[in-house]
Amino acid sequence: MNVYILEVARRLAEANVEVEIFTRATSGDLPPLVEVTPGVHVRHVMAGPLEGLTKEELPGQLCAFTAGVLRAEAARPPGHYDLIHSHYWLSGQVGWLAKERWGVPLVHTAHTLAKVKNARLALGDRPEPKARVIGEEQVVAEADWLVANTRVEARDLIDRYDADPARVAVVEPGVDLERFRPAGGDRAAATAAARARLGLPVGGYLVAFVGRIQPLKAPDVLVRALAALRERDPALANDVAVVICGGPSGSGLDRPTALIELAASLGITDRVHFLPPRTGAELPMLYQAADLVAVPSHNESFGLVALEAQACGTPVVAAAVGGLVTAVRDQVSGVLVRGHDPGDWAAALARLLPDRARRAELSVGAARHARNFSWHRTAEGLLAVYGEAVAAHRARLTTELANLVKGRAPC
Repeated sequence: MNVYILEVARRLAEANVEVEIFTRATSGDLPPLVEVTPGVHVRHVMAGPLEGLTKEELPGQLCAFTAGVLRAEAARPPGHYDLIHSHYWLSGQVGWLAKERWGVPLVHTAHTLAKVKNARLALGDRPEPKARVIGEEQVVAEADWLVANTRVEARDLIDRYDADPARVAVVEPGVDLERFRPAGGDRAAATAAARARLGLPVGGYLVAFVGRIQPLKAPDVLVRALAALRERDPALANDVAVVICGGPSGSGLDRPTALIELAASLGITDRVHFLPPRTGAELPMLYQAADLVAVPSHNESFGLVALEAQACGTPVVAAAVGGLVTAVRDQVSGVLVRGHDPGDWAAALARLLPDRARRAELSVGAARHARNFSWHRTAEGLLAVYGEAVAAHRARLTTELANLVKGRAPC
């Protein structure tokens, strides 16, 4: 979500739209206002302690955060903001109040939905609380427009949240095609060089997982799949390594070493490598180091990791859930696996890894598929939604004013 907001803001600024991003301050070193790029400013709002808060603790800071947002607007000339775009349900709650106070339309993007997550909960994971479900329902009802990342998410908003289909627009996220792109020249040499720089095995096959370490993202499925592959084809499995890049998050913080313990219990510690989270600038190297990138999530509103990997020419093996069925074109840019049975995932790896020609075809298809997505395209789609929202809002105000004047007119 952070990547989405920043990348879109930059493209909106390039289209001469001024953007202010409000976010909670998490460090005393952060100035109240920062210019990220011309036309894009980030406001760090004091709301609660500066140290990190868990997701469950954030709703308690909604009042403080809302106060900071309203104070910033109060210091501006009336009518400074034309529109609010909130991201995630907590920001949607703030946007709902700001919309009423400022008299501007509210566009909302959920990014994830509690009802969908709870319907596809990973084994042992905690369901999203009722308070979040209620909060999302309120934001859906109050927003002027809802932006869904995919048609699947749009259908979830309509079917599960009773959203008005006429107020739901599908605008697919993008990828930075300048940063994420295939390595030039000899791919094999580039792969070996990338692995060496990351401290990973230069020889053999490498399957990468990139993301938050939590049950929802299901990195355990990939680890179990490697163990299942060892039972299925020991010779192949001995030539396969898995790299897990990311840090514990959400309910994964309950047992931050669970994945390490799982690999040990399955006897594959020597074949599983852990890397700390990488920045956007470092991620292309990791994608280029891998033969395949696995995205086994139980649910994804879209799946930017899948798109980034494909943009680098690396095929993706992904769960056939949520937005991943859009982000990955099955049998063209990668392979979709139905379900999360480690045996099925092991079978997919067994088919693809030894087949160099097939992986080469998917590599070409992956890069071509990713070119259909860009942040410029996303920004254009959002600008169209913004235009609809502002035009409808102004038309409504004009009608209300006309009715008011008509009501006061003498008989």
